[in-house]
Amino acid sequence: MLNTTPDGRRSSLARRAALALAGAAALTGLVGAYTPSFASAEPSSTAPTSATDFSDCPALPAGADPALWRCEVHTAAPRLTLGKVEVTLAPITMTHAEGPMPDGSKAQVWGAMHSAPTVVPGGLTGTAAGEHARQLRLAVKPEYGGRSDFYTGQFSLRFRLLSPLLPHGCTVGASAPVDFQIKRSGPSKWVSQDPPIIEFSAYDDTFTAPAAEHCGPLTGPLNRRLGLPASRGNLMTYDATYTFLMYDRLPSA
Repeated sequence: MLNTTPDGRRSSLARRAALALAGAAALTGLVGAYTPSFASAEPSSTAPTSATDFSDCPALPAGADPALWRCEVHTAAPRLTLGKVEVTLAPITMTHAEGPMPDGSKAQVWGAMHSAPTVVPGGLTGTAAGEHARQLRLAVKPEYGGRSDFYTGQFSLRFRLLSPLLPHGCTVGASAPVDFQIKRSGPSKWVSQDPPIIEFSAYDDTFTAPAAEHCGPLTGPLNRRLGLPASRGNLMTYDATYTFLMYDRLPSA
């Protein structure tokens, strides 16, 4: 579900999108130039890795004991409210390593993140339909924001916005990522001991959603349509599963 902005604002974005579709001077070339960027927004194009795929396990720090370090693969199906956007994102798979350093301190090493774009209902204008519906498509794709601490639940993401009418760099959190402080909704549940499979639910309702940036001439109307920036009312909830292997038991060990 995606809420629409007041008629005036929606009309402003619709007019600008229509100008792009018509090839008006202010937006000349946007349709043709950026159509390939939306090709990557097809749900099947960037499939996440399997929850038992350990190919993204990162190299360990110097001096780390493989028998004491484990590689975790975490898969979640997030439900996101970001400004006026409400979507269920495609599953996200994250891989990282954690364990003790030689001095006894805890450490972590980031591995990788995989996800796929999710279509935003209503497209760029909130009412995309008819002959121009394909050109007015909009999708959101989460990307790793460069910060993570799985001991404390801190994590950051950027949200790339994909459309034939938007440049590839159009992103929510481009200058500074969206920072999450994830909290557990309840106790974890062991589904299996061998292989280890643990389920849990988590959420964050305290994060701030920044404005989209680098979206070309549509930046202002797009932010008004999406209700960004938004300091309150944002929510991320998800059900997650993770598994792990000690480094001395990984297939490549």
